[in-house]
Amino acid sequence: MTRYSRQTRMLVAVDCIIFGFDGQDLKLLLIKRGFDPEKGKWSLMGGFVQPEEALDAAAVRTLNKLTGLDGVYMEQLAAFGTPQRDPMERTLSVAYFALIDINLYKQQLSDEYKAEWFSLRDIPKLIFDHADMVHEAQARLRYKAAIHPILFELLPPKFTIPQLQILFEAVYDAGFDKRNFSRKVLSTGLLVKQKEKERASSKRGAFYYKLDKRKYSAKFHAFLNFVSDPGNLR
Repeated sequence: MTRYSRQTRMLVAVDCIIFGFDGQDLKLLLIKRGFDPEKGKWSLMGGFVQPEEALDAAAVRTLNKLTGLDGVYMEQLAAFGTPQRDPMERTLSVAYFALIDINLYKQQLSDEYKAEWFSLRDIPKLIFDHADMVHEAQARLRYKAAIHPILFELLPPKFTIPQLQILFEAVYDAGFDKRNFSRKVLSTGLLVKQKEKERASSKRGAFYYKLDKRKYSAKFHAFLNFVSDPGNLR
């Protein structure tokens, strides 16, 4: 096999920033690293790209290995390649972020990695440059949520407007005015009102809604500039 001459080889890895929403808080899934360096410390879920494997396939495999999930919303974030980022060996990492509903999939987590969910307000110290990856993923999530309805990927099949507002407030770390938020989100035409109400949170209850998946696919830009200025929803 012909190779480029006088070139140094390096490893390529993928790391997955896995966001989840439990109805009240936006969280991050972390594992205890099982090998040196930094064994026993908190880490993102990652792995090395195999010789015959595409980057996206490696990320899907890594996510599935931890959660048992397929068909999850996942997006390539960025490459991280500072020469000394991994003290063991020169390693380039391509980071991905994924969105899952904690309530649906919490029983499918692998016990092998001692995975735990952490609130984004209480993330422990992470190995290498994983904190930088998380911060960049948060920024990307805020940007994407302002122009696309991707946050619905974090919600159960039916949900209330207050639950949706809690999610947006968690993502943007900002409070939104209830009336303005409800008006804005309903104006997208993506939600289908249900007959039943959620009554655990209040006596009046709040109607459940479902996402119109056909419109979600056909009108993916319906949220365009939804929160370009979070102040206009306060």
